[in-house]
Amino acid sequence: MNRAGNAKSRTVTETQFPSTEGADLRLYLSPAEYVDSDHGSIRAKANEIAGPIADPVQKARALHDAVRDGIKYDPYVDYNDREIYRASSVLARGASYCVGKASLYAALCRAAGIPARIGLADVKNHLATPRLIEAVGTDLFAYHGFVEVMPRETWVKATPTFNVTLCQKLGVPTLDFSGDQDALLQPFDSSGREFMSYVAQHGTFFDVPVKFLIGEMRRLYPKLCQPGGLRGSMEAEARR
Repeated sequence: MNRAGNAKSRTVTETQFPSTEGADLRLYLSPAEYVDSDHGSIRAKANEIAGPIADPVQKARALHDAVRDGIKYDPYVDYNDREIYRASSVLARGASYCVGKASLYAALCRAAGIPARIGLADVKNHLATPRLIEAVGTDLFAYHGFVEVMPRETWVKATPTFNVTLCQKLGVPTLDFSGDQDALLQPFDSSGREFMSYVAQHGTFFDVPVKFLIGEMRRLYPKLCQPGGLRGSMEAEARR
């Protein structure tokens, strides 16, 4: 996210976080501090959802849908709390913002034997609720989290951010993921108005760069980053 005319998001450089391009795929099957795919609750949930499925593409799709709709999108979390980025904590809470949901999806994929890594990008959001835009100060959201998974031979992008009930209230089609083709944020709402667009890519990472994100969120969005988080529900604000 980015405050218009006041601050610019910093590009995540290779010096800050080494690029994951070309690394051994075993890395993306391994547990990390925040993408904690070895946590008991993560392993159990991955087995519950994907265990009965043989096809890795269908596993990736089923896990995506479980995170998209089973974890509510909540932009009013406490961005100073490291637990909002930890997959097992997001699963326990049942709600998070885009990066936390991406962390959970990546962890579930790794636990199910599918390589996964975290992606960060800046996106322009044309249809955020007025309260969220006021708290952020702009419609440009920095460091949006998504996931790249490799159920077969190539990496594909997936975005399990907006749950179906929120999409219905925003008047936006639910973003589906086939498991083998890129699925980024919806470019248009159901009326044909522009909804989301990607402005800048910051790369992909083995784990969530939490310390960096906390610092950037405080710098860019001090009003949004209140201790304890802001109270409220985007779904309630989005009622049509």
